[in-house]
Amino acid sequence: MTQKLPPVRVRFAPSPTGRTHLGSGRTALYNYLLARQTGGQFLLRIEDTDQKRYVPEAEQELMESLRWLGLEWDEGPDVGGPYGPYRQSDRKEIYMQYAQRLIEKDKAYYCFCSPERLARLREQQMQSKQPTMYDGLCRKLLPEDALRRVKQGEPHVIRFKTPKEGTITVRDYLRGEITVENRTIDDYIIVKSDGWALYHLAAMVDDQLMHITHVLRSSEWLSTFPLHAHIIRAFGWREPVFVHLSVFLKPSGKGKMSKRESAALLQDGYSIFIKDLEKLGYLPEAVVNWIALMGWSYDDKSEFFTMQDLIEKFSLDHLNPSPAAINFTKFDHFNGLHIRHLTIEDLATRIKPFLINVGLKVDDQKLIQITPIIQERLVTLDDAVEMAGFFFRDQLEYDASLLIGKNMSADESLKALAECQQLIANLDFRKKEDLEMSLRALAEQLGVKAGQLFGILRIAVTGQSVSPPLIESMMILGKVRVMESIETAIQRLRLLVKDDQPNL
Repeated sequence: MTQKLPPVRVRFAPSPTGRTHLGSGRTALYNYLLARQTGGQFLLRIEDTDQKRYVPEAEQELMESLRWLGLEWDEGPDVGGPYGPYRQSDRKEIYMQYAQRLIEKDKAYYCFCSPERLARLREQQMQSKQPTMYDGLCRKLLPEDALRRVKQGEPHVIRFKTPKEGTITVRDYLRGEITVENRTIDDYIIVKSDGWALYHLAAMVDDQLMHITHVLRSSEWLSTFPLHAHIIRAFGWREPVFVHLSVFLKPSGKGKMSKRESAALLQDGYSIFIKDLEKLGYLPEAVVNWIALMGWSYDDKSEFFTMQDLIEKFSLDHLNPSPAAINFTKFDHFNGLHIRHLTIEDLATRIKPFLINVGLKVDDQKLIQITPIIQERLVTLDDAVEMAGFFFRDQLEYDASLLIGKNMSADESLKALAECQQLIANLDFRKKEDLEMSLRALAEQLGVKAGQLFGILRIAVTGQSVSPPLIESMMILGKVRVMESIETAIQRLRLLVKDDQPNL
């Protein structure tokens, strides 16, 4: 049995350089679940030191996306907390202080190499098929000479002084111990020439100062994991537990899922961006359920989870480091499950905006009546527009030829519909069984199958060949509306019959 963890402090630390996608959502979710399960804290930290790539509106979308998923943070740039600021652009001086400490400890150094020299070096290394790494030219400078050049205003960066002898062993929770030869690790830049710290320094400093106990992040950081451990150890700090999560693959399973595929996906009604999923009619509960299972499992049979279920059952021990292919068919399945899990009132409330967005005037009382008969048929919330929009339209638009029953002529269909009209005029719309039995008896009397008669009537009443259950739909529409729709359909059929008559 998995041992229960003491309260953790975890963080979700995105860079607001673009739209918030499913991978970010899952990383945030796993951090959130671990915090809630252990009674710990979930932090939101904005890593915006890359000012050239910073997109102002991306931060707003990020917060809206997380809150839509139900992921509220305990500390963050908008809610505050005891270890702020929680936006890295407000912590520039802090990082410089720690960079200076590394220089004083001979764990970092000033580098004055120009971009042109570095480009030439890289080209030479590539031509000779050597690893593309900094050659350590400025590493050999005397500290007093380097400091003098800095004071004279010479452009420079700060590089971490990676040990060149021996090995370093790091531990990832999912993969165990990983040992790397130090000579293969570059002297990475930790502070740029403009004074902004890079992730390698800033994130390690922040995790220490914010008392982060567990770092759950993408496996894309595995390549620089040894560097990060070196930086932490250079300060003599306690290392958090590192958990590198699996990456998402394309639905085909070939290649990592990227933002470039989003346009093609939208044409099929899907997206990897969380805000798009909201607009496409997906439930946040379904998104959470779906992404939770792309990299984690409880057992080999359970698949439906509410947020509370996940909080209770989530475990680091059940995470899978293998890449996970995005399966949108499974997503639709989960969305349908969660739609059917909603109360009628809740579902009606969520459907309403989609109906209003296409210009329909929605009657709340009627919507509550409609919701139970479409709930089982919905895959996404916006399916309600196509399935049940006719309830709120004053006029039905459809091709009159659809009124011709299967294996029937226009004349036969007209007579059948006229008989329906006479019958329905005398039926009690409050009794479903009587209404259905009477129509089935009429079909038998006319010598047609019930399906043929109901097909004609469905087009007449709803304007569509696929609809919620016909009898229930007629009861909700009411006798007056149904009779009006049938009369309109009869007039349209008469025109078809007339057109079919030979010219005498």
